[in-house]
Amino acid sequence: MTGFKTAKFKIVGGKALDGEVIISGAKNAALPILLSTILTDEKVCLKNVPDLADVKTSFKLLQDLGKKCNYDAETGVAEIEGGVTSHVASYELVKTMRASIMALGPLVAFAGSAEVSLPGGCAIGARPVDLHIKGLKEMGAQINLDDGYIKANAIGSGRLHGGHIIMDKVSVTGTENLMMAACLADGTTVIENAALEPEVEDLAKCLNKMGAQVKGAGTSRIEIEGVEKLHGCDHSVVADRIEAGTYLIAGIATGGIVTCHNTLPSSLESVLQKLREANALITVDGTSITADMRNRQIKPVNVVTAPHPGFPTDMQAQITVLNALASGVSSVTETIFENRFMHIAELIRMGAKLEIKGNTVICEGVSRLKGAQVMSSDLRASASLVIAGLAAEGTTIVDRIYHMDRGYEHIEKKVRGLGGEIERIY
Repeated sequence: MTGFKTAKFKIVGGKALDGEVIISGAKNAALPILLSTILTDEKVCLKNVPDLADVKTSFKLLQDLGKKCNYDAETGVAEIEGGVTSHVASYELVKTMRASIMALGPLVAFAGSAEVSLPGGCAIGARPVDLHIKGLKEMGAQINLDDGYIKANAIGSGRLHGGHIIMDKVSVTGTENLMMAACLADGTTVIENAALEPEVEDLAKCLNKMGAQVKGAGTSRIEIEGVEKLHGCDHSVVADRIEAGTYLIAGIATGGIVTCHNTLPSSLESVLQKLREANALITVDGTSITADMRNRQIKPVNVVTAPHPGFPTDMQAQITVLNALASGVSSVTETIFENRFMHIAELIRMGAKLEIKGNTVICEGVSRLKGAQVMSSDLRASASLVIAGLAAEGTTIVDRIYHMDRGYEHIEKKVRGLGGEIERIY
């Protein structure tokens, strides 16, 4: 990815988006599924794998561990095989992608030991790993923190054992990490207060195709009966609900009509409800969702983020742009991460009337935004600034778009396919 660190988006706004877009596989499903291949030395064939920076980091991590990876970005097909020959996930990789922490569970379950660097990653607040560590200890792992690494060993037989894990708070990556570890543990593991996200369900489907015995994924109580070994499988990654929501909001913000194909509408119910409240005409046809905002005025909506099936924190920045253009006053309250309003100052540069009060943003709608030079701070903040740029009068330059490349596949191509004017400049 040439110029990865210095690329910017130049967006000429004011054009209503109009057209159809095919939604890619979900980043938040692909990453744990890729890391789950650590649990077998047989070939796993994955389809609908998005061409993203974080996906490429995952392949690099798997290769460092000794796995063989073959990925065709054009078709979205990945083949991973071979056993792990190393049990160390280095700081150099983990610092660029927090999801690398999910190598910990499968590594210690398959190899009996693991050394995973404490994660770095994005700037949206603390995401502690103690839930992962506590759960693995419950399954018999001996864990030490040494030189910035989590060092875990399955003591005794070299295998983890079943445990009854009650999550102190809902954690998607924590649920996924422990679910993967439990697949090769001796006995039964129960995870209480588990995350309900569709991506957790998709990981469970893939694990079960590999021979695991996971029940209850998608509910707050997951039960895993450990097996001796897992085998290869074929699996297609679930559609990215956040990408779909982002393009729907881009269509609404610009007063256009956008249809998203290859979606899972049931995973987006909380978002679609808010988009209807915002006065968009939303229609669902099988795996396609259309948002029609032609000749309609955006209405303000009050939003409070919550774990699934509530309104996703990953859509908070995008819907804030809608409220910035709405006819009235509204509020957006963030309950998941404590530092996820870094896009607000940039939207204010574009003429938005927004005020942060604690963990809430008060939005007073304006009739239009104006193009400006802005800078993204994280993945979803990037998406909000692109949406704002598409809706604004004039030209917007969005800097630090390497964040965007972590989670949105071929965004320029897709936006241009909808009639938007966007180009990558250096």
